[in-house]
Amino acid sequence: MAVALALSWSRGPIDWPIALLCVLAAVAIQLATNLANDYFDFASGADNSNRLGPTRACQAGLLTPRAMRNATVLCLAVAACCGLWLVARGGLPVLVLGAISLTCAVVYTGGPWPLAYHGLGDVFVFVFFGPVAVLTTLYLQGHAPGRVDLLASLLPGAAATALLVVNNLRDIDGDQRVGKNTLAVRVGKRATRLQYALLLAAALLAPMLAAIAGDHAWLALPLLLAPVAAREVHLLGQRSGALLNESLAATARLHAVGCLLLSVGAVL
Repeated sequence: MAVALALSWSRGPIDWPIALLCVLAAVAIQLATNLANDYFDFASGADNSNRLGPTRACQAGLLTPRAMRNATVLCLAVAACCGLWLVARGGLPVLVLGAISLTCAVVYTGGPWPLAYHGLGDVFVFVFFGPVAVLTTLYLQGHAPGRVDLLASLLPGAAATALLVVNNLRDIDGDQRVGKNTLAVRVGKRATRLQYALLLAAALLAPMLAAIAGDHAWLALPLLLAPVAAREVHLLGQRSGALLNESLAATARLHAVGCLLLSVGAVL
């Protein structure tokens, strides 16, 4: 979201009420997705006493499944309410994308054909955390998204997907046992580590291409993170099991700092 608002700011004043609604809707959908994942992964048996990742509320007994389900519904309702105002601004395209986003928050791990259980989680995270989030926000700010915007949006999309890749690599053995066929389960550990390297490379190269396409050198600021990214790729190859939580935290920092640098570059 920061990247989208920075790109918008570089073209003129920001419509702050619309920006706030975009942020609230995005946060609510993200929370709903995380809560739904907690609920459905516990119900399916994917979250159990052998879990290696951070504590999840249902699996740890901190919340009942019913409470988790109700919290998910509440977050979806908040997102939908914000979305109604945004639809009034953006029309049918925003209505369609909003409906798809709300649906994906649930069917990512729930429903009769959960996306994450069929190896499609990576695709949806890349698309919705990257191009959809950035380009839709620009559209709602009254700007026509272009090639530079699309290239810039690949950084948050690729970095967010890299986070998912680390998570799935850590859980690959447990997921395989319960039939959660993530992309990592389907392609194996070696290919998953390669996927991580390619995603970080894409996250850093896309802003450089945006800088070239837009003749705006500051957009390439995220390239400063290349040594850190290379180190994380190396460390991912050495780690396994619970140690991958360290890679998860490091990748989250790369995501945050990369988006911050790109945002700063957009307004310089």
